[in-house]
Amino acid sequence: MTSTLDTRAASPAPPPRPTRRGAEGLRSRDLVARLVLHAALFAGLAVMIGPFLWMALSSFKPEAEIRANPPTFWPESPTGGNYQVLFERLDFPTYFTNSVVVAVLTTVGNLLFCSAAGYALAKLRFPGKRLLFLIVLGTIMVPNVVTMVPLFVLSSNLGLVNSLAGLILPFLAQAFGVFLMRQFILSIPNDLLEAARIDGAGELRIYWQIVLPLCKPALATLGILTFLASWNNFLWPLVAATTEDNYTLPVALALYAIGENQTRYDLLLAGSVVIVLPVLLVFFLLQRHFVRGIATTGLK
Repeated sequence: MTSTLDTRAASPAPPPRPTRRGAEGLRSRDLVARLVLHAALFAGLAVMIGPFLWMALSSFKPEAEIRANPPTFWPESPTGGNYQVLFERLDFPTYFTNSVVVAVLTTVGNLLFCSAAGYALAKLRFPGKRLLFLIVLGTIMVPNVVTMVPLFVLSSNLGLVNSLAGLILPFLAQAFGVFLMRQFILSIPNDLLEAARIDGAGELRIYWQIVLPLCKPALATLGILTFLASWNNFLWPLVAATTEDNYTLPVALALYAIGENQTRYDLLLAGSVVIVLPVLLVFFLLQRHFVRGIATTGLK
């Protein structure tokens, strides 16, 4: 009987139940915290989307309204003449085709070569593997401007200047893509690959039929980033392309909208909207894989 009483006395007392006033206070603080969080998120969203929304709306304004002070947000005299003049002034089909060819082929090359190199650095054993990976990491730290002159000299010696090949070949594989794919492929279980080797599969078959299907999130992430960088690339096409038939959209838009005496902001804004639309389309189609790839890459 005594031991039972001692056990009851030693057991911790149950926590007191919150009173009705305390529960209401907790709910009020939780509601205030949510309101503050949503207000902060809405402010961040406005800061991010505001310039793009203003660009899209201003592309329907005449030149005088764009230069008005104070500026207007909504078009007072909306017009589609900016796009009409843009398409009439530019050889739009040629420039758009050049941009699509360069961006698509560069993206496909990065998906293929970066995933193959990432698989080799992550799962294969060969001499100099660590040194090679350190070199890849080191090249990520080098700014692109530093390699611009050597790259142009090399392209000129190979006869690639003023050609679409000269806009594509230097960027078919990049260090960031190799690093991204290596980090993701490290998360693939080695037992899965060993089972395929026991069944007689070679490394090429393992890479093509096992590794690549499992790398869809990372491939989508790399594809979006590469397509975006290639589509918006301005400096290298400006240097490497010397005739109009090899211009991409950013170069053609800059040369035609920015004149010697005055910048045509109406054409510049309309052209910017046209350039942004394909990138938004690609992102919306692959956003699920993109978010998953960013969330899972680099865990190991």
